[in-house]
Amino acid sequence: MSKRKAVILAAGKGTRMKSDLPKVVHRIEGKCLVDYVIEAARGADVSEICLVVGYKHEIVEREIASRDVVFTLQPEQLGTGHAVKCAREFLGDEGQTLILFGDTPLITAQTLRRLSEYHEAHGNTVTVLSAKVDDPTGYGRIIRDGQGCFVKSVEHKDANEEELASHEINSGMYIFDTAELKAALDLIRPNNAQGEYYLPDTLTIIKEKGLKVDAYALEDATDITGVNDQIQLAEAAKIIRERS
Repeated sequence: MSKRKAVILAAGKGTRMKSDLPKVVHRIEGKCLVDYVIEAARGADVSEICLVVGYKHEIVEREIASRDVVFTLQPEQLGTGHAVKCAREFLGDEGQTLILFGDTPLITAQTLRRLSEYHEAHGNTVTVLSAKVDDPTGYGRIIRDGQGCFVKSVEHKDANEEELASHEINSGMYIFDTAELKAALDLIRPNNAQGEYYLPDTLTIIKEKGLKVDAYALEDATDITGVNDQIQLAEAAKIIRERS
């Protein structure tokens, strides 16, 4: 098995939480949101973990100090691609890299293991973790061709009417072959509605090299649900209590 690292994006403020705390240190059952993500990554045979921190990063670093992770600072939030670029030194040049979010406490080791197994079994260079949902509003869409093969991932704001009809969403979580991730990060540009460096742009870059890009679709979107406000925090807490 290839060496597997994880980069967890944890730089955001989380304005909708109505709190001065960084979003990822809000707690469920006494643990920070990002603790659940770290545990899931460890359970998926990840050898090293890097947290990309930003807003009030000192608080995040203090809360997570005992978790045997490294930190890298994203001084400005310029998009997911920029966040991963900030962790470039951590990535190394071989093996695989999981990209995860610090505000998705429902992600499980089992799902990440299945994603990794699918990635390796299909000879992919990058595999997106996706899911079909009833209301995909606001999410990036996975676009497939008539044979069901992956074509691209497009952000909601940049999607045309036909693309918006897709109900398969990009969770923002991926597994990449590390060397190709690093090469693609050098080529992404902020040519989009938000003026940000989008990590999904690396998928097009990798695909245009003739390498295999694919999406692993979950039947149940629960695992990829993010926490953006106090209501979603309470909902996630309820699910975690039911699971235990």
